[in-house]
Amino acid sequence: MNDDPEKGDTMEPPKARVLVVEDDPAILRGLCDVMVFNGYGVEGVADGTEGCQAALSGQYDLVMLDVMLPGMDGFSICREIRRHRPAQPVIILTAKGAEDDVVTGFRAGADDYVSKPFSLRELMVRVEAVLRRSGKPTGDEQIRYADILFDGLTLQATCRDRSQALTRREMDIMVYLFRHRDRIVSKADLLSEVWHYTDPNVETRTVDIHMLKLRKKIASLAGSRSLIQTVRGEGYRLEPER
Repeated sequence: MNDDPEKGDTMEPPKARVLVVEDDPAILRGLCDVMVFNGYGVEGVADGTEGCQAALSGQYDLVMLDVMLPGMDGFSICREIRRHRPAQPVIILTAKGAEDDVVTGFRAGADDYVSKPFSLRELMVRVEAVLRRSGKPTGDEQIRYADILFDGLTLQATCRDRSQALTRREMDIMVYLFRHRDRIVSKADLLSEVWHYTDPNVETRTVDIHMLKLRKKIASLAGSRSLIQTVRGEGYRLEPER
């Protein structure tokens, strides 16, 4: 693999990662195709038990669940997701449109409920609305840390009268570290969630090189503080704010 840190940076990353759990092969294929067409990363699962395991072990911005599934129904999966991941956005898809089923879906913790048959345009509007409410990064975030403002719209980091231009990747790194500032972020996390590598355990120096450049820029604004700590053998984390 080429370790050039800018190689492939011109490729547009997925808007969000979506897990679709649907046992009808034609519907599953169609949903996955429309998600990819609209710029989303997607994984499809046809079994309820496997879908629940994927939802609880993977990192998805949205989970779409059919109700009638082999192994485990969509309502039960939704309840398990809510028990372990309360903030996970979930949309339930079903052929059932009865009021009782809608109520059951929302009581299970679904963020939205779409009855089949539905138009793809309506579905995508619902998807975008749920992701927007959940705070999915859109690329124009502003975060302030240690008196530095990181602006994803202008790709500038500023502190008082000083500023530094950021690359989109550097901004994405800062957003991810900021959102997970209560824990150590591993290199595999960054490769998976920022670079969208399918194999985050691949040997590459891309993260190290980007971190070196980003730290230099931050240090020029923060009086020699880099803000990003390396935890040997574990990964990275933001320094506590003073």
